[in-house]
Amino acid sequence: MFQKFINPSVRTVLAAFGIGVFGLAIAAVPQAARAADPSWLDKGLLEKAKKEGGVLTVYGSMNEEEALPFWKIFDEITGLKSTYVRASDVKLMARITIENRAGQHSWDVLQTTAVNKLPKEWVAQVEPAMAKDIPTIAKDPDKRWYGVYANYNAPAFNTKMVKKADLPKTYEDFLKHPEWKGKIAIDKGDNEWFKAMTIHYGEAKATKLLQEINDKLGLRIVSGHGDLARNTGSGEHWISLNNYVNLSVRVGLRGNPIDWWVMDPVAVFYGQVGISKTAPHPSAAMLGTNFLLSKEGQTQLAKSGRIPTRTDVTPNPTDVLERVNKAKVVPAVLSSAEERTWQKKLDAIIGGRRR
Repeated sequence: MFQKFINPSVRTVLAAFGIGVFGLAIAAVPQAARAADPSWLDKGLLEKAKKEGGVLTVYGSMNEEEALPFWKIFDEITGLKSTYVRASDVKLMARITIENRAGQHSWDVLQTTAVNKLPKEWVAQVEPAMAKDIPTIAKDPDKRWYGVYANYNAPAFNTKMVKKADLPKTYEDFLKHPEWKGKIAIDKGDNEWFKAMTIHYGEAKATKLLQEINDKLGLRIVSGHGDLARNTGSGEHWISLNNYVNLSVRVGLRGNPIDWWVMDPVAVFYGQVGISKTAPHPSAAMLGTNFLLSKEGQTQLAKSGRIPTRTDVTPNPTDVLERVNKAKVVPAVLSSAEERTWQKKLDAIIGGRRR
């Protein structure tokens, strides 16, 4: 049908240049109709980012198995070159502090659970375009950080070692299982979880309860939530008294015999993103931040079990939020001073030592 409207002489000229009528029809289709740009891609920012050098430096605590493919997608879409520097929250905070004191400004974007713990004067106040779709509870009123994914805290168990029917319904119920002595582990740095416990139970009762659990069941004090999840999945630990739900999910998605369940309270804090106030590449930083907060970016993170903050992105597995919301969810976003206070109180109960 389209050929009827092509003048024969025009068709001859097109043929001389190797352009068929079908090719002309495709060329006539608007670019947006063929391949719409991602929702987060601001062409103006991209041009500025290229003029800044076309690079982006990201400091993050997300494991490289997830982060490197994520930022590769960003690079392929933008044509920019990202560098990902991975370390734990504690090491990143120390590195940034040392660099700042030396007048060295190396990072553009920080993606970790501790952006809110940095001095305010080190983090830019920004309002990324994609931030409008992040729930209010998951972003800083001062616009210095935004939640990328939620870290819900809940116990987990090895399904070969523990029967689902035996799972405690409350933390008090753990005391009914002396057969689990020496088989339950907890990360020594779970100060957010302990803070949530005190909000739920009251500080005196929460302290006494955790002390009893530790005394009677001999908690294994470990370092590293990722290792805690993997070792629960392998059966080295039968139960994680508490861990990040997304880590338990990830180990389970790999076919390991691990599952999780909820009890009151479920502590939640966020994997955050912030931009350096002295970012060497501020436009690239804003692009990267928008990618992290976008539907496309959070859909990618959800594939590995991260729980997105956006409500229009389906988590993996799809029932995660339904299960979490059966319990009392308690936000536990702590400042540096609060973190030190609650870690000190937790150390006094579990000793802060490894077993």
